[in-house]
Amino acid sequence: MQHTISVLVVNQFGVLSRISGLFSGRGFNIESLNVAETNESGISRMTIITRGDDKKIEQITKQLNKLVDVIKVIDLTEEHFVDRELILVKMNAEARVREEILRIVDIFRAKVIDVNHDNYTVEITGDEGKIKGFLDLLKPLGIKEIVRSGRIAISRGTKSIN
Repeated sequence: MQHTISVLVVNQFGVLSRISGLFSGRGFNIESLNVAETNESGISRMTIITRGDDKKIEQITKQLNKLVDVIKVIDLTEEHFVDRELILVKMNAEARVREEILRIVDIFRAKVIDVNHDNYTVEITGDEGKIKGFLDLLKPLGIKEIVRSGRIAISRGTKSIN
């Protein structure tokens, strides 16, 4: 089962290395990892997407909590949360496919952010289903390159990790 784990950490040298080492040392794969500063100076938030049964995820959560620079760990999977990912897609924009690309971009509320004679670069933000649907439609038209931010997630409602 896929799990979305949110971790508040002290923003200092080596924290990311220790956390990723904890995962690899126990044979867990990190499918997606996003790290950025929060509204509090010196504090960063990590969103980690991984797979495992509940027992293994509980073990990882306990091990994360033991790390000195970790402030708080929450497995959002059992809660109501919102997640999003940003992707940039460079498309082959030959004359024969330009209108179709623009039609798909419009349907998915994406944006063309760079244009030249041979390429469009498109930006889209959304949940996993929206991103997958968008890419499935664009693939036959000639995707040249994809860059993904990794997912970020936050609890719904008044609950906060802080």
